[in-house]
Order: sequence, then structure tokens, then C-alpha cells
Amino acid sequence: MWFRVDNRLVHGQVIEAWLPYTGARHLVVANDELADDIMRQQIIELAVPQRVMTHFISVKELAATLNSCGDDCFVLFANCQDARRACDAGILMQVLNMGNLHYAPDKLQVLPHVALSAQDREDLHVIQDHLVQLDFRCVPTETVRGPNDQLF
Repeated sequence: MWFRVDNRLVHGQVIEAWLPYTGARHLVVANDELADDIMRQQIIELAVPQRVMTHFISVKELAATLNSCGDDCFVLFANCQDARRACDAGILMQVLNMGNLHYAPDKLQVLPHVALSAQDREDLHVIQDHLVQLDFRCVPTETVRGPNDQLF
């Protein structure tokens, strides 16, 4: 089971790199906003390979979805807050991949693909308190970068 934070959610890196790398048969998008947006779901499903079942759910529904799908899942969160909510609700993650978080004026650019707000940093500290390893990389072929003092 893989977990990733990427504000773009489903896009080329996920479809062309992460899904083949993980061999996941279930793509679980845990995002309250997208769970209620049928039109966006239909558009996204056009890009997902047919062998992969796509689930658009609220963060609250994640535990039940993972129980029904088993370990063969790739889970996407749009932001650190949703990942923290999942951890706080008891979802067990060994590793959380930090794929992409866009820059905004209130954020610190810590890596070319990751900009963190004060709230993001707090959320990631709480996630680490759940003994989750943070993995900063865009695609699986990159070298794994863990957090360091410069990131927080």
C-alpha cells in the first residue's frame, strides 16, 4: 500500500510512473472536495488504465475503502492536512510520499516540487509522530529524500 500527497492528484507521474512501479490495482483518491465532484471524477477516470479501479472518497471513508480493497492500493491526498486526518483516524502508513505541493505566498519552497506552509509543517510533524517515514520525490526512479532541518 502506497500513500502520496500531491495537490495535482491524478496526473502523468501517477499514471505513468507510480501505478506501474507499485503494481496497485486500486487508485484511491481521498479528498472531500473531489468525492462530491462527479464531473471531475469522470474526466480523471478517462486517464486511468482500465486495469486499475478508481475510488473517489472522502477522507472519512478511507478506512472502510482500504479494508474492502486490501493492500493493493495507491492512495492520493491533495494536501498534508488530509494525510494528517487519515493518520489521526488510525490509518497506518509506513511511508508517505511527498510528490508535489505548489508554491503560494505564505509557503516556504523547501524543494523544487514542495512548498510548505506553517500548517503543512505542523501536519507533517504530527504525521511523523505517528512513526510515518516521509519520502520526498516526484517519481520512483528518483533518489529518496527524507526530511531534514531545512525542510522544517
